[in-house]
Amino acid sequence: MEQHTLSPIDGKVCVSRELSSTTQIGTIIERATQSQKEWQATPLAMRKAICKQAIANFVANQEAIRQEITMMMGRPIAQTKGEILGVEERALAMIEQAEKALATIELAEKPGFTRYIKRVAFGNVLVIAPWNYPYLTAINAVIPALLAGNCVILKHSAQTPLCSERLVQAFEGTGLPHGVFQFVHTDHQSTEQMIQHPQIDYVAFTGSVAGGAMVEKNAAGRFIGVGLELGGKDPAYVRADADIDHAVETLVDGAFFNSGQSCCGIERIYLHESIHDQFVEKAVALTKQYQLGNPNSSATNLGPVVRTAAADFVRSQIEDALAKGAIANIDESWFTESNNGTPYLAPQILTNVDHTMRVMTEESFGPVVGIQAVSSDEEAVKLMNDSEFGLTAAIFSSDEQAAATLGEQIETGTLFVNRCDYLDPQLAWTGVKNSGRGCTLSTIGFEMLTRPKSFHIKTLNNQAAGEQ
Repeated sequence: MEQHTLSPIDGKVCVSRELSSTTQIGTIIERATQSQKEWQATPLAMRKAICKQAIANFVANQEAIRQEITMMMGRPIAQTKGEILGVEERALAMIEQAEKALATIELAEKPGFTRYIKRVAFGNVLVIAPWNYPYLTAINAVIPALLAGNCVILKHSAQTPLCSERLVQAFEGTGLPHGVFQFVHTDHQSTEQMIQHPQIDYVAFTGSVAGGAMVEKNAAGRFIGVGLELGGKDPAYVRADADIDHAVETLVDGAFFNSGQSCCGIERIYLHESIHDQFVEKAVALTKQYQLGNPNSSATNLGPVVRTAAADFVRSQIEDALAKGAIANIDESWFTESNNGTPYLAPQILTNVDHTMRVMTEESFGPVVGIQAVSSDEEAVKLMNDSEFGLTAAIFSSDEQAAATLGEQIETGTLFVNRCDYLDPQLAWTGVKNSGRGCTLSTIGFEMLTRPKSFHIKTLNNQAAGEQ
């Protein structure tokens, strides 16, 4: 059976791939199983060197990779280099942290005994990656899993099938043993069967809440680890003492970069009422400067969303808000490429919104943001927490300590102060509520991809002979 990928640029087939059969999938998993012990026994220094060389190979191939990202998911070509640089930054950071993260834990001396705890690989890790940041989301799990001694099978979204191939290709000629890192093209049914397979030992999934529920359902009763990053409805609060120009520039970019298709993109903004009108005026002026169009043009900084259905979903949220009294601050006619029935969607800033509107509660995953005025920090926190999601939240203030203290009350995996929509590979990337569970990045991320193994050794000599 063949799988076809339609480019959001023109709706035409841009990639076709044969889906793996049940027999082929079984062979891939068995190959990984046979290779895992050898890979786990490979010294960490060599694992690090192999991963480092693979990343260098990946970066060297960036021109082709950047064009493929644009073709498959519609991000402007002018913005694709950021993903390449992000992969390099995160991978090298994880390679650097591996020694500390995977080090044996030595315990306090106890006469007559030697005790320590090692981090041991699970075995075979299935990484299921999405289309919106196809390389960045995958690399968060692939590199630490390999460094920890796991074998990895990578399944990418049907929208971005070339990404799994490119990552595996980057490891060719590095000395990686055959079978340690493989890709697979599967449909939903085969993916579920892989999760149920007795030789899959961990699943790292990035995607929708419904997709996360599917993973948990199929892993249920197997007692394996599952890492889930399921998106968000990320809020920002701009306090009265904030640097308005900085907040506008940062939050407009945080809302509309990648056409708003980021799990940690800004989808709702709360403004202290004293700065509301000033902020909105500046945000609208900045948004009017965006160039919506064919992402292959170097002048374009806002491409199509991934498919027409996704654009129509955002349009329905906007219509719902307007019917309930919201104000649209962007005239679609300013963006001549914006057309109903296509994935080309003008950015929109809505004011006079509240939480009865879908645009303030449902994940949008498109270029729309709602702005609501608040009268106090307490009101802002209450509204920020009024969500089923909790991936990131941002506070803008000239008083960083006050903002950080306020952030203690916000239900989120990451709190930003005076920035947003960024992953620092030294920090844990995690979410609460329906944003998922588990963690990637930082030294803590390695803990998700390994299990602790304790060693308790009693010394048999004359001194300890009398001990019981």
